Amino acid sequence: MHHNKKVLITDDVHPTLFKHLESVGYHCEYRPEIHTNEVNQIIAEYTGIIINSKITVDKAMLDKAIRLKFIGRLGSGLEIIDLDYAAEKGVAVYNSPEGNRNAVAEHALGMLLTLANNFLQADAQVRQKVWQREENRGFEIMGQTVGIIGFGHTGSTFATKLAGMGMRVLAYDKYKLRYTNHHPYVEETDMETIFREADIISLHLPLTEETQHLVNLDFIEKFAKKIIIINTSRGKVVKTTDLIAGLESGKVRGACLDVFENEKPHTFNEGESDVYEKLYQFGNVILTPHVAGWTTESKRRLAEVLAEKIITGYELRVTG
Repeated sequence: MHHNKKVLITDDVHPTLFKHLESVGYHCEYRPEIHTNEVNQIIAEYTGIIINSKITVDKAMLDKAIRLKFIGRLGSGLEIIDLDYAAEKGVAVYNSPEGNRNAVAEHALGMLLTLANNFLQADAQVRQKVWQREENRGFEIMGQTVGIIGFGHTGSTFATKLAGMGMRVLAYDKYKLRYTNHHPYVEETDMETIFREADIISLHLPLTEETQHLVNLDFIEKFAKKIIIINTSRGKVVKTTDLIAGLESGKVRGACLDVFENEKPHTFNEGESDVYEKLYQFGNVILTPHVAGWTTESKRRLAEVLAEKIITGYELRVTG
């Protein structure tokens, strides 16, 4: 029986995950340094695998995973899993967007306030004993209209943060209806309204064929006003070269980016190096290294949410 209940953990995770899984008889093997090729060699032995973003569970891996019953994803993005093939193979897939949605929402708000108040420039100047008050005059977000694109876990949580900010909050979600019942201060609307009225947009979308490069020059040009773009979702939702063109023309008056088309700077080719160098020159751009969802609290919460889903699923499998 024992080898039937081995779980491979391929990334750093809060130890509470082991505790929960071991309490129902799983044996956890913690291999945070493991790479995809090594996983492929040993996956046949495991009942479950826990991934963060490093390991891609494709058709080839699923074919080798003869004992696999579940894949647990720490976080939300499922683009790294062949979902159709997993379903065909009877492998359950659990993700845990509830675990870091608050972290992402707070981070998005922090980035917006950082941009509005010139924190980065002001901080750097004060450290150099440069005292420029007029040059660091900010703007207020109260009274501005924000468009939230994608009203899932993080989009709705971001809306909750904005409730006390005195902003007008518009939301668009292609796959939901009547989703603002619990958010009376949010207006459920369409993209046309957002293009016409938004001062700021925040992206909360999964990466799919449909959302890849959704934010391109054509999209940016549709806005009636100069806009700020916040992206804490997936880098490839925004076409970087087009964002730069928008920043250069002034159509984009600021950007807050936690995610990028290429998040491994050491792998940049010459073209990418040039593009990112250009991006890094803008003072009205705030950049963080895909850490919006990475807080002390979310590390624990991701593990707890995922463990609970796996255990519930296990109980269903055993009794069903």
